[in-house]
Amino acid sequence: MAYRHFEFIEKHVWTLGILTAIMVSLGGLAEITPLFMEANKVQPADGVKPYPPLRLAGRDIYVREGCYLCHSQMIRALRFETQRYGHYSTASESVYDRPFQWGSKRTGPDLARVGGKYSDAWQRLHLMNPRQVVPESNMPNYPWLSKATIDGADLQARMRVLRLLGDPYSDAEIAAAPKDVDGKTELDALVAYLQGLGIDNEPPVKAAGTATSAAPTAGGAR
Repeated sequence: MAYRHFEFIEKHVWTLGILTAIMVSLGGLAEITPLFMEANKVQPADGVKPYPPLRLAGRDIYVREGCYLCHSQMIRALRFETQRYGHYSTASESVYDRPFQWGSKRTGPDLARVGGKYSDAWQRLHLMNPRQVVPESNMPNYPWLSKATIDGADLQARMRVLRLLGDPYSDAEIAAAPKDVDGKTELDALVAYLQGLGIDNEPPVKAAGTATSAAPTAGGAR
């Protein structure tokens, strides 16, 4: 009897295709559903808040200009990584990043904790003409950022969408967004975004003798 069933399926391509799609879907759900459930359990780390208007605009410019193609924002839990860049990255730092910027490509250095490492003036000059501050840099120039201004109404619309996705923006914050970015250029916004990376959300370093240090070994990877 079972042989006849198999023979029927093998001889009817539509039946075989439908049953294959069902099995693949069930297998995919069994693998993907737990990942979504686990992702929803991640809570913001201490100090992590939704991006203020100017930094949110800067982040969108960062993505638009493809900065993530050469710079990761993911410090791995390896000693040589943490000694150079700082505390390793955690998922709770990126809960308001859509899409997150962890990445793996490093033509340039990791930027997860670059905030405050250089002055605003350095960052502006580096974006306008990288080779003036880093002669060996192969990063392109971004002169148009100093001329383009931020659209406050568009930024408000983005904040409303992000609130629907879970970012706790208040009505007052959304209403004040155009004023917060009035007269600001895209260069101002991008510098503000870069200068905030890792400032408020770096995990605290525990005292000596506790489980975690600022430079964990590979065994501490998450």
